[in-house]
Amino acid sequence: MDPHRLLVFREVARAGSIAGAARSLGWTQPAVSQHLRHLERRAGVALVVRRPRGVRLTEAGEVLLRHADAVAVRLHAADDDLAALAQLRQGTVRLAAFPSASAAVVPAAMSLLGERHPGVDVRLREAEPPEALALLAAGEADLAVTFSHPGQEPDDHPGLVREAAGEDAVLLVLPDSHPQAVSTGPPVELRSLAAEKWIAGCERCAANLRRTCEEAGFVPDVRHGTDDYVVTQALIARGLGIGLLPRLALDAFTAPGVAVRPVPGLRPRSLHLVHPREADQIPAVRAAVRALRDVLAPAPG
Repeated sequence: MDPHRLLVFREVARAGSIAGAARSLGWTQPAVSQHLRHLERRAGVALVVRRPRGVRLTEAGEVLLRHADAVAVRLHAADDDLAALAQLRQGTVRLAAFPSASAAVVPAAMSLLGERHPGVDVRLREAEPPEALALLAAGEADLAVTFSHPGQEPDDHPGLVREAAGEDAVLLVLPDSHPQAVSTGPPVELRSLAAEKWIAGCERCAANLRRTCEEAGFVPDVRHGTDDYVVTQALIARGLGIGLLPRLALDAFTAPGVAVRPVPGLRPRSLHLVHPREADQIPAVRAAVRALRDVLAPAPG
């Protein structure tokens, strides 16, 4: 049954006449009559009794009116829900982000988004970049924060849009008792640490450590591997190795007993916001992207 004709019939029933329904709808009387006739043919029974001064509903018309009222209520509710989504009074964003971004960036972005659009709900799932992109491709996430190190091509998937979201400096982390831990000392040369024991991070970070050290002229002696920056710093504080950590991880947590030093020539990693191409049309996702951009690259001043 055509819901459009059902709503025309509802107007006739409410107005008590075809002429009244025509005035309410801004149509001609013949147009309203035609829709009513089509609906009666579809129903297989008369819905109104036409009288000189209007119409009276038949028993079938009374039954159908109850359904027409229900349809009108549901359509009105649909209009309200869609308006709420379009105006960001409600909406859900499923966000995937790597651990240090989840700790140092996402909470601030979620808070900012909540201030701007209190009805938008963000659901966070922690995931390293390859897993995050797989979640996007599978339709299990709407937006992801990812990273790539120099020399590592960002993973691109058909249908996903990736935009640059700033840089994250990579820093040397030493025990605070290390001879090169003094911040007033000369710049640290990476090749001077060739004899040290190293702690590697996630697969991408470990690959970056090996490449960076090889460019400095040595192969690092990797003794430990963990993608938990808290564990990495706990090992370093105990003198069990040294490592390279991104600024975001250190912003989220810097352990007592460690020293952080910049290394000349150590290139930052690149940050990205990734989402399905069609997510550009979803107001809640656009708003989340804006909040993440504002936290990752705040405006000057």
